[in-house]
Amino acid sequence: MLRSLYSGISGLRAHQTMLDVTGNNIANVNTTAFKSSSTQFQDTLSQVVQGAGGAQAEVGGTNPAQIGLGVQVAGISTNFTQGATQSTGRATDLMIAGDGFFIVNAGGETLYTRAGSFDFDTAGRLVTPDGAIVQGWQSVNGQLNEGGVLGPITLPTDAVSAPTPTTGATVTGNLPSDAPNGTELVRDIVTYDASGAERTLSVSFSRDANGVWSAAAEDANGTTQTTNITFVDGRVTGGGALTVDGIAVDLSGVTNWSGPASVSISDQNGSPSGTLTSWSLGKDGILTGSFSNGDKVPLARIALANFVNPGGLEKTGSSAYRPTVNSGDATVGAPGQGGTGALVAGALEMSNVDLSAEFTNLIVAQRGFQANARIITTSDEVLQELTSLKR
Repeated sequence: MLRSLYSGISGLRAHQTMLDVTGNNIANVNTTAFKSSSTQFQDTLSQVVQGAGGAQAEVGGTNPAQIGLGVQVAGISTNFTQGATQSTGRATDLMIAGDGFFIVNAGGETLYTRAGSFDFDTAGRLVTPDGAIVQGWQSVNGQLNEGGVLGPITLPTDAVSAPTPTTGATVTGNLPSDAPNGTELVRDIVTYDASGAERTLSVSFSRDANGVWSAAAEDANGTTQTTNITFVDGRVTGGGALTVDGIAVDLSGVTNWSGPASVSISDQNGSPSGTLTSWSLGKDGILTGSFSNGDKVPLARIALANFVNPGGLEKTGSSAYRPTVNSGDATVGAPGQGGTGALVAGALEMSNVDLSAEFTNLIVAQRGFQANARIITTSDEVLQELTSLKR
């Protein structure tokens, strides 16, 4: 039989594969974070009909004569270039700006994906649309351990922020230099002990018969400490601090000008316990909780993985990949570190399919298929001519 018949068949198979790959790319033009593929061809073995001849004194060298036996698919490569950004406004939608993959656990198997369309399930775990659980590091007592064991990213809706005992208070404002002797001003502020219980700190200011201002701090237990405040040109030069029941009261910001009395306890550094009121995801992958007491505490951090050869990953469906012997092992790190990209919250990565290129590939594959089909029909006509030599 003619070799051209089998060359044509191999060409049909190869261009059918190209059509399949191109069709899949076009079908996934709107798939989140889809990476397009391309087909590479190579020739198959060639039959040597005449070997090469070496040059001699009287005869020149000759090249080998070979007849090719068709075409085959050398490989199908994945294009991991960055897709465009699609803003969604959803706080749980994440896009990797740069290299890297999200790590997810699907039925006990660790997979990798760039599709960041996530949401929280009823257990508070961050999951993909098909239920794979996003992996990262959960905080312990507000501390993140990026080198620890990976686990589910969980939003603890019942989390409570620990109280902060008051250790300092700041007094600001004006003590009038023209106030009558005997004037007394009392200012109160709520402070907190180690259990988060409220306690009242009272600071009183009085001016004696000699025009000297003094300050007395009293806590809820009745413990009192007093100091005389001295001023030069309206600024505190002495007696600018009090300590009562472990709370340091800073009086250095008080002034002594003529005019109205505006002195007050402007700040204290304690807080009660708080409940979770809201959360946010940052570009560093940290899930931060905002609590009713004003605290902002890191709750978890999303982990990213990178590979020496991402093209060696195996597609598993659902926009996920699994490593192979040629992709190398995953290198796990935090977003924006170790060669991984930062995260963009409220956005998704679009498919990197170029429709203009894909439709051109469709034409190329179709014409290639038609040309190889013509090889078969032409070879058939030659065979028919041969069989009709004897009638």
